[in-house]
Amino acid sequence: MGQAIGQVLTLAVGVALSPVPIIAVVLMLGTPAARTNGPVFLAGWVLGLTVVGTIALVVAGSAGATESGGPANWVGVVEIVLGVGLVALAARQWRGRPRGDEVAGLPKWMRSIDRFTAGRSLAMGVALSGINPKNLLLTVGAAAAIAQAGLAAGQEAIAMAVFVLVGTLGPGIPVVIYFVMGARAKRFLDELKAWLGAHNAAIMAVLCLIIGVKLAGDGIGIVS
Repeated sequence: MGQAIGQVLTLAVGVALSPVPIIAVVLMLGTPAARTNGPVFLAGWVLGLTVVGTIALVVAGSAGATESGGPANWVGVVEIVLGVGLVALAARQWRGRPRGDEVAGLPKWMRSIDRFTAGRSLAMGVALSGINPKNLLLTVGAAAAIAQAGLAAGQEAIAMAVFVLVGTLGPGIPVVIYFVMGARAKRFLDELKAWLGAHNAAIMAVLCLIIGVKLAGDGIGIVS
């Protein structure tokens, strides 16, 4: 089980370091409904990762991710495809980064965060964790890494829980800071939001490139 957890930690960090969701939760923490919407958003985030990860894990296990005591060749092919997809996403993010004095644009839906209900905050958490392309690729990669280890069902669940827990640290830490520091947290969270907004594309590009190359390399090692 330790090997499986070690395999998914890098992928989980890639999920955690997602600038747009962190900016979204910081914006929520600046609204009158912060005490409700912040934790509800986190609940949606955990739900999204858990559901997608569980589905991918069940599918991988049913397809026979282990073969003769090692990973099946198809797992290697999947990891290569996921790695190439992440590298392509990295290239797209890098090309779209702000240049010179250009101000980084943020999604239009962020302008209405102050009007979010608890239900919409929950749905947004699910969408940003389990459905957005980067996290979807990383979660599927984590499920493949866990499935190929040939663990018992309980051990697979623990490894996936570790992935979800580490993947939640990114948006989770601002919420913890808000509740622990109260009004004193505002300046720090505002600075964090501004920095992530300015460097969102570069952060995403570097993360996707590093993790994509790792996945592709792991996959090549399996099929060769």
